[in-house]
Parts: sequence; structure tokens; C-alpha cells
Amino acid sequence: MDKGRIEKAKDHFGELMEAQLERIERMKAGEDWIDYDALKPIRVGIIGGDGIGPYIAAEAQRVVEHMLEDEVKSGKVELGVIEGLTIENRAEHGKPIPDDVLEEIKTYHVTLKGPTTTPRKGDPWPNIESANVAMRKELDLFANVRPVRVPREGIDWVFFRENTEGMYALGPYGYDVTEDLAVDFKVITSQGAERIIRLAFEHAKKNGIDYVTIVTKANVVKTTDGKFLKIGQKIAKEYPGIECDDWYIDIMTAKLVDPKRRTSFKVFVLPNLYGDILTDEAAEFQGGVGTAGSANIGKQYAMFEAIHGSAPRMVKEGRAQYADPASMIRAGAMMMSHLGFTERGKKLEMALDVCGQYEKKLVMTGRDTGATGREYCDYLLETVKDPTLEERWLEYQEKARAGAPA
Repeated sequence: MDKGRIEKAKDHFGELMEAQLERIERMKAGEDWIDYDALKPIRVGIIGGDGIGPYIAAEAQRVVEHMLEDEVKSGKVELGVIEGLTIENRAEHGKPIPDDVLEEIKTYHVTLKGPTTTPRKGDPWPNIESANVAMRKELDLFANVRPVRVPREGIDWVFFRENTEGMYALGPYGYDVTEDLAVDFKVITSQGAERIIRLAFEHAKKNGIDYVTIVTKANVVKTTDGKFLKIGQKIAKEYPGIECDDWYIDIMTAKLVDPKRRTSFKVFVLPNLYGDILTDEAAEFQGGVGTAGSANIGKQYAMFEAIHGSAPRMVKEGRAQYADPASMIRAGAMMMSHLGFTERGKKLEMALDVCGQYEKKLVMTGRDTGATGREYCDYLLETVKDPTLEERWLEYQEKARAGAPA
């Protein structure tokens, strides 16, 4: 046995643990939540990203500018475009976020972001960390919030995925002890688990929701998942009006496709990797990952994004203009609600439901057999402007619940 290699592995592990203990101290110090009402202007940055990102970001920006037209004119909201978060620039600097780009991002209170490419084995790029993971850590965006709503199926879910810990936090820092032994690391802290679980219960309380589900694999991953579940069960006792249960991730993925069981679930809270898997599965009920938006919330910053990838093949094949912008636009609706423009966020959500789930006058196929992103966005803006939008939305919901065609 090569004791030298084991010692090197110990040193590597020790360095990682020192960094995590420092992070715990920062969490203990805490920060106050930002007050958007006190800001003028609220600075919103648009990030195009890679692949189809710039195409769908341009459409999302059009919609946000329309919805917040008065606030932009009055100076309450200021929109800007952040360049440089491309795989080419990141590869050139050898960093998930180049320093100058990160500093620019920090000048904005919230960002609306297109998908970015994360290099994998065989790609022509260096093995740099995911820009998303890096941004979540740098800005301490600890809560990934993903709603999925399909009225015709009786589905109304909100997922609270922990964003800064779990398998992804130390994903790039695994260690090859020998040619035959590779080790990765998973981290759960008391502070990290508590803040995401408490946020999920607070959301349920504020919205009159009486059921929260904790998802782990605590029966097998006993230390980290066990800590997450134990803290969740402790916090649940502080919310007597909310029922709380826990499920293991494997059976939970099965129950989401069980039509008799899935409609009972409401709010989920879960560690990072499980949240990534389960929310992609859930998005399929809504029309696929191209239709689902995502919020990344911290106390001082927030980032809203499409949950799908950058689809470089679409760009290579000349199909980028057919990319569906609905996911990034839905993220924009979540952003508006987060900033306090709740009615406009809700109105945009209604329009997305009408255009994407009910009427479907335009169909997105990702090819010339369907509409372009620009055509879909035009259709969406026409729908938003319709004074009878809420009535149409309610009518479609009633038909969906009755099982009738929309």
C-alpha cells in the first residue's frame, strides 16, 4: 500500500474541510435580507450564456422590458446586459466565472440568466467548474426554487433544492487516491440545512399550504442525509399547522409518476443532487425542461434562470432561432414576483400557461416544423396585453379540471 498517496489524500481532505469550516463561520455571522423596496434603482442584469442562451435571453429581455416598462422609465428598475459569461471566455481564464465578470455581476441585485455550458470529458474545453455552481457559491444563493404547475393533472408543486452543499459543492474537488480508487465528497452543514428547510416551511405558511415533504436517502447515506432529515423533522415541530413527512429519493421519483399519489404533494425540500434530478423529472409534466423556470435565492443576491442546458447542437445545426424561450421567460416572471411586482409576475405566468398549456396556437418543436422563439414571444406579448387574460386562464383551468379539452 502506498502510504504517501494516502497522506496526500488526507492533506487534500483536510484543505477541503478547512474551507467548509470557514464557510460555516460566515453562515453563522449571517446577513440581513435585502430590501428591494428601499432600492432605486433595482439593478437587473441579463446574462446570455452559451449556445441557445443569447437567443432565448433576448426574448426574455423583451418580455421583462414590456412588463416593467413604467418602472424602467421612472428609474425604479434599471436593466443591463452582462457579457463575458461564455464558455470561450471562461476557458481562456481557466475559471468558472472570470474575475471581472464576477465583479460586474455583483453590481446587480438580481440577474436573469441563460444556460451555460459545463465542460465534460471529451469536450474541447478545460475541466472548469460549472458557472452555475460557482455563482451559487460566490453569491451564497442557497435556495433553488422551482415551481411546477399542471392544472389539468392536478399538479401544483414547489421544490426547495439546497444550492450550496451536497454533492455539487465539492464536485470538482474529488480525489484519485490511486489509479483504481476515486473518491468524491458530500457535505451537509447544520446551518445550510436549516436555512433551506426553514425557507420551505415559511413559503408553505405564507401561502396557506399545509404539507411539506422532505426528500433524502437517509436510510443509506446516514451521516449527511441523516443530518438533513433530522434537522427537517426538528423544524417541522415549529409549524404545527403543516403536515410533514419524508420520502427516500428513489421511491419519490416513482411516486411523481403515480397519478393516484402525486397530486397530494405540495412543497418539497431536498439536498442538491436529489433536487436537480427530481425537478427535471417534474418539469416533464409541464411540457419539459424548456418550460420550467428556476430561482436561486440568497439574502443579498438572486439569480433566475432556465433549468435546461445550452443545447450546442441546435446552434451547430442552425436551429437556435427555434429554441423555446418559455423557461427563461417563466424565470423572468418569478423574478418580478421576487422583486415585489407580484401581480405582473402572476399575469405573465397566466399568459405562459395559456400559450403553452392550453391554447397552443403556436407549437415549439426546436425545428422549422414549429414556431421560432421570436414568434412565440410575439404570441405571448399579445396574450399578456389581452384585458380578458385572467378570465381566459380561469376558464381553461375549469375545463382542465373537468377533463375537457382546453
